Amino acid sequence: MTALDIGPGRTATGFAPDSDFGGTRSGRTTAPLLRVLRSEITWVLRRPRTLIMIGLITLIPVLIGVGIALSDDVFGGGIVALLSGNGLLLPVASMGMLLTMALPVAASFTAADAFAGESAHGTLRALLLAPVSRGRLVLVKSVGVLAAITVTILVTTLVAAVTGLVLLGGSGFLTLSGTTLPFGAGLGRVALIAGYVVLQLAAFASLALALSACTEHPLLSLVGAMGALITFQIVGMIPALGFLSPYLLTTGWQEALMEALRDPMALDVMGESSVRALCYLLIGLSLTTLRVVTKDS
Repeated sequence: MTALDIGPGRTATGFAPDSDFGGTRSGRTTAPLLRVLRSEITWVLRRPRTLIMIGLITLIPVLIGVGIALSDDVFGGGIVALLSGNGLLLPVASMGMLLTMALPVAASFTAADAFAGESAHGTLRALLLAPVSRGRLVLVKSVGVLAAITVTILVTTLVAAVTGLVLLGGSGFLTLSGTTLPFGAGLGRVALIAGYVVLQLAAFASLALALSACTEHPLLSLVGAMGALITFQIVGMIPALGFLSPYLLTTGWQEALMEALRDPMALDVMGESSVRALCYLLIGLSLTTLRVVTKDS
């Protein structure tokens, strides 16, 4: 059974095969795209590894909140120093910490398994032999990865917000400029940052997806994606290689979060970083599609 099975006699790509697989295509029908997408999303989100991954990531903001609530002295700097009595900032602080490694690992973990996992289990050949566009297969897999990323960020943000408000208190949103925004405006800032993080992770996951389409081993795809992340971060720290910073996906991640916490809010860094992420997303999906379309069945 493949990852996208949606019913008896119907395969992952949404068609019902003839009794004679090598015969004509008469009798084959194509399932509605939304039906196939729903099947893929359901399968991805119900996988034990996905649930464990989401649980471990959402545990981080809880631990941060408990640690700050039990600490007599404020530790850390930047956003962390403002958390005491400002619980609505906990989602932002958590995103800043998780974005350095944990969230990219989680995103690439799902993407790396999209095609390489099918190949490792021997089901990719059946998908490639299906009488439907291979571009549709790429779309379905990409939406499944995006769904996992979105749910992870949504759950993490909600858990962090509730944890912060319960353990740290606060009725507003304290900015780095020293002003306090109303609760509703603060939620809007948190939602903006969550959306920004989803976009960045989707761009990074597209690279892992391209690697997944090029190999039969999910672990190799994951290692390759992690190697790219570490390379981005190291290159960005070397002054002599500063001319490469505008082309690195990770450039501006932390600065964009800080930018959204100022009053008035400036979105220069976030906007530039988002455009860069869209370029990476386009490149990653293009490479994935090219590989899947030209891949031997």
